[in-house]
Amino acid sequence: MRASEMRKGQTVTIDGKLYAIVDYQHVKLGKGGAVFQTKLKSLIDGSIQNIRLRAEEQVEEAYLDKRTYEYLYSSGNEHILMDTTTYDQITLDDDAFGDGPKYLKSNSQLQVSMYEGKPVIVTLPNTVDLEVTDTPPEIKGATATNQNKPATLETGLVVQVPPFVKMGEMIRVDTRTGEYVTRVK
Repeated sequence: MRASEMRKGQTVTIDGKLYAIVDYQHVKLGKGGAVFQTKLKSLIDGSIQNIRLRAEEQVEEAYLDKRTYEYLYSSGNEHILMDTTTYDQITLDDDAFGDGPKYLKSNSQLQVSMYEGKPVIVTLPNTVDLEVTDTPPEIKGATATNQNKPATLETGLVVQVPPFVKMGEMIRVDTRTGEYVTRVK
C-alpha cells in the first residue's frame, strides 16, 4: 500500500521490521514536497520510531492472525496459554506477556495476535473481576472525604479502593489503568 493509505492501528513492515502505526500526520515542508511524519511502535522490542515517508512510497501491510486464547497458569516467569479452537498451548515469557499475570485468573479469555506463527501482541480484556483477599477494615466517619485504602486481590495485585470495600468481595478492575471500577454483585 502507499504511505498515503496508512491508518492508525495498522501493522506494517518497514525494512523487515514489524511496526504498529501509533500516529501519523501529513506535513508540508518548506522546500520539497509534503511527507507523512509517522510514529511507529516496534512490535518486537516496543521501541518508538519516528519515520518520514513520501506519499507515493510503498509500505508493506502486515496481517496479524488474531486468536482467542485461554490463560492456564504461570510457572516462574513463563505463562502458559491455550488456543480455544485447536487446544494448542504456547508459552510466553514476562516480556511478551506484559502485565497479564497481575490481572488474570486461570481460564480467563484473552486475544493474542500472531505474525508468522509468533505471538506479538497480547490483548487483555478491558476489565476483570477479582476477589479482595486483604484490606484494612472500614474507618468510621471516613465517608465524608474521598479516602481510598489499599486492597490486595487474589492475583497479588494491589489497587486503591473506596473505604466500603471489604475482604471477600468481588471488585472490577480496569486492566488498562489498573484502577478500581466498581463492586461486583
